[in-house]
Amino acid sequence: QVQLVESGGGLVQPGGSLRLSCAASENIFSINVMGWYRQAPGKQRELVAHITSGGSTNYADYVKGRFTISRDNTKNTVYLQMNSLKPEDTAVYYCNAEITRPTAGIPYTRVYWGRGTQVTVSS
Repeated sequence: QVQLVESGGGLVQPGGSLRLSCAASENIFSINVMGWYRQAPGKQRELVAHITSGGSTNYADYVKGRFTISRDNTKNTVYLQMNSLKPEDTAVYYCNAEITRPTAGIPYTRVYWGRGTQVTVSS
């Protein structure tokens, strides 16, 4: 079974940095897209950034120039380097991945979610 495990969240002061990691289980065929979403209290979940298997990236406007998404295909891991953090970045950050894996020898693609990791930006 595919699992996504996030790490790196925590409490940081405004202007500080955090690095989130998300590792997918090994028994997969291909990770097509990996990304990060976030959800603040009372708000809908929104895309932060995602990265394709080929390395193409997409960022929400509010994180451009501050956040950097990357991936290590060997480790089935996606990273989110967050710099110049602001209080409004406070949210639960969720790892997301579209993964293709063999099912009875047939490729099966679906989206998986991590449990989320809390990021709190406060002085």
